[in-house]
Amino acid sequence: MKFEDLITEINGFGRFQKMILCISLVGRFTLPCHFLLSNFIGAIPSHHCDISSLDAEGIFGNLSRKQKLTVSIPVQDDGTPASCHMFSHPQFHLLTNSSSSSELPVVPCQNGWEYDNSTFISTLATQWDLVCDKKGLNKAVTTIFFVGVMFGAAFFGGMSDRFGRKPMLLVSYISGMAFTLASIFSSSFIMFAVLRFFSGFTITGIVIVSVVLNVEWVDIQHRRLVSITGSMAWAVGSTSLSLFAFYIRDWRWLTVAVTSPLLLSTVLWWWVPESARWLIANGRVEKAHYYLKKCAVMNRKEEVISRIKPEALYIATDEGKNNYSYLDLVRTPKMRRLALLTGTIWFCVATMTYGISLNITGFGLNMYLTQFVYGAIEVPSKLIVYYMLEKIGRRKTEAGAQLLAGISLMINIFIPKDQWVGRTVVAVLGKGFAVAAFCTIVLFSSELYPTVLRQNGIGYNSFMGRLGVCLAPLVLLLDSFWGHFPQTILCSVALIASVVAWQLPETRDRCLPETIEDVEETGKNLIKDHDKQEDEEKITTN
Repeated sequence: MKFEDLITEINGFGRFQKMILCISLVGRFTLPCHFLLSNFIGAIPSHHCDISSLDAEGIFGNLSRKQKLTVSIPVQDDGTPASCHMFSHPQFHLLTNSSSSSELPVVPCQNGWEYDNSTFISTLATQWDLVCDKKGLNKAVTTIFFVGVMFGAAFFGGMSDRFGRKPMLLVSYISGMAFTLASIFSSSFIMFAVLRFFSGFTITGIVIVSVVLNVEWVDIQHRRLVSITGSMAWAVGSTSLSLFAFYIRDWRWLTVAVTSPLLLSTVLWWWVPESARWLIANGRVEKAHYYLKKCAVMNRKEEVISRIKPEALYIATDEGKNNYSYLDLVRTPKMRRLALLTGTIWFCVATMTYGISLNITGFGLNMYLTQFVYGAIEVPSKLIVYYMLEKIGRRKTEAGAQLLAGISLMINIFIPKDQWVGRTVVAVLGKGFAVAAFCTIVLFSSELYPTVLRQNGIGYNSFMGRLGVCLAPLVLLLDSFWGHFPQTILCSVALIASVVAWQLPETRDRCLPETIEDVEETGKNLIKDHDKQEDEEKITTN
């Protein structure tokens, strides 16, 4: 009996599958919180040189605080104290003479900095004085984290195909929680950066494994529902992060708060089943039959599984091949082409999405409300994707979303920068299309790769995506050469991805491939068959 037929008979989206989905949502909720955590823990509050040592020496006498700042720190154009310099000597004449202080001798801050704690109690910047010459280290932490995510994606993708989905999910839960909580006890910035790298490396396994596990347990008709519902965890996590950060202003406790759901995920892991597809593909039919029986019982379809013996469970495997690696993605022509196309799309969509997210300005809102809006706009975008995936299919949805995102970026190039309302509206639309493209390619990729290489494929694609994320901030720095340079690059990337997406075969209403041979033998006919199916539908409609 074909596995797809068996899953359908025991209810391809019953209580068993809903349980798996709900459990995975708890863990996936933490991903956007950690991916965007640096927006708050890496924030740099207003600051100026610490002049308390001068006060201790009695130099200021009975001067008020405002007067002490006047004679010690030069004033910037906006009237606030300079952040990185102080006068070489107190300039008492400024108390009676309001002449410009720009010509007076200044030196870098000699005794550290004093920070404005009205917004944040503590951040990385206040913890290790990451300001002025060290200001770039705040950005470096974000890059280091995503480099960890990039390599973690490749690691967990390969290990999940070798050792199974369930054990690697537990590894990701426990190690991700351990490294993240250890980072709050860091005694130096270097120690924190190292632990942040391993936090990204381990925590990314949650989404790498859970996406595939959910898809492999449902029938064809419910794959898009599971994928879109799972991606909603990102929107919820993004909006919730703004609430966490608003009420928790200390970077250590904020880190603990967004990591705490992993404790619940670890407990719920005991109810997570191994992928029956993976078990059968690796010859462990007895264990697969055990989980399928649990699924049938929970879905109240015991009579179906009672007729199926473990020996009857069979998913074709490539002859003589039991262990698979990333090299298998490029050993055969169709797999090599698939890896090239999907890797290109993941790289492009990640670069574009994060490039837009980091470049949306002009809301006129505080950072907490802005973060909330960034998360909220993903909800309608994903609901539209859910409808379009069934209406026009994966390939057209992906290519169309990329095309519309590129057009939005192109329009923004020609809108004057002083018209911030128009630019913001177009940018938000662009992000909505980018999110739609990202959401689609996750499902699309999981359906294109065969069971024996699915985790390797998703791991490789996620690696390419995180590479794009790491490069997105560098693209935005190119505005120093030409103001529209970043927008032009992001627009070009989106249009390239749209063209590449058209080269992929449609997977709507099709069985998941199980082996490399399935891809090699049938891949060339998928587009042709799908076009034929569309023609038949048109004839029927007419």
